[in-house]
Amino acid sequence: MKFIMFTKHLEGLDIPDIIKALKSVGVEGADLCVRPGYPVNPDNVDKDLPKVAKKFADEGLCIPLVTTPGDFVNANIPYAERMYAGCGEAGVANIKLGYWHWSASNGYWNTVDKIRKDLEGLAKLSEKYGPKTCIHNHSGHSMGLNSCSVMNLVKGFDPKYVGVFSDTGHLSIVGEPIDMALDIVKEYLSVIAFKDLMRRPGDSGGRVVRMGEGFVDWKTTLKTLKAIGFNGPISFHSEYGGFPVESVIDLARIDVRFINGLLKEI
Repeated sequence: MKFIMFTKHLEGLDIPDIIKALKSVGVEGADLCVRPGYPVNPDNVDKDLPKVAKKFADEGLCIPLVTTPGDFVNANIPYAERMYAGCGEAGVANIKLGYWHWSASNGYWNTVDKIRKDLEGLAKLSEKYGPKTCIHNHSGHSMGLNSCSVMNLVKGFDPKYVGVFSDTGHLSIVGEPIDMALDIVKEYLSVIAFKDLMRRPGDSGGRVVRMGEGFVDWKTTLKTLKAIGFNGPISFHSEYGGFPVESVIDLARIDVRFINGLLKEI
């Protein structure tokens, strides 16, 4: 397993400072946020991402995953080929897509059919350029919100080109028991997001809390990943929005320490 950190909440930092932050946290690389307003973004991803990956490598770090904008869900988006080409040249193995959402007007199964057509185009880009197309579990009305739902989207696609990005936090509030959830997607499991969520009566959705304070069964998660031989990237999301960047870095460091402590116990 390779520990990496999601850089969404390192906004405002340039690449040298992101590298410094990742080293401070104690991870091996980045789940690099490639969105407008970040150093690498959809406008420059083909030109700048390979250069950034080289800078990371020079510092002993890697970029196994990039996270795209929330509306990046089909191959017709103007920068789609640029995204895959840049990631391929940079050696990025996985691309996290944006999100499709259920609506009563479209219906669930009609939406599934549409998504699978979208995935056909994205899978062709994966085959052409290398990076795998990954769907992230996300609670709410997101399609693919848990393991059974995401399998309706990916089942039958070649796991070399289409994968699942399982999220411990979101699965803890809308998913199956974590050992079952990971077994369901085992063939497609490509990346794991580590974060903790909780939900109280009246909450419209889950809220991120410190690891160990939410609904995630961490020991079962780690034991299951070990049992199935998962060796892919684990993205520490550290989604502590509202805190200064320096505090996000400190909290991410605590998250990594928390998981390393549990790994010694199992």
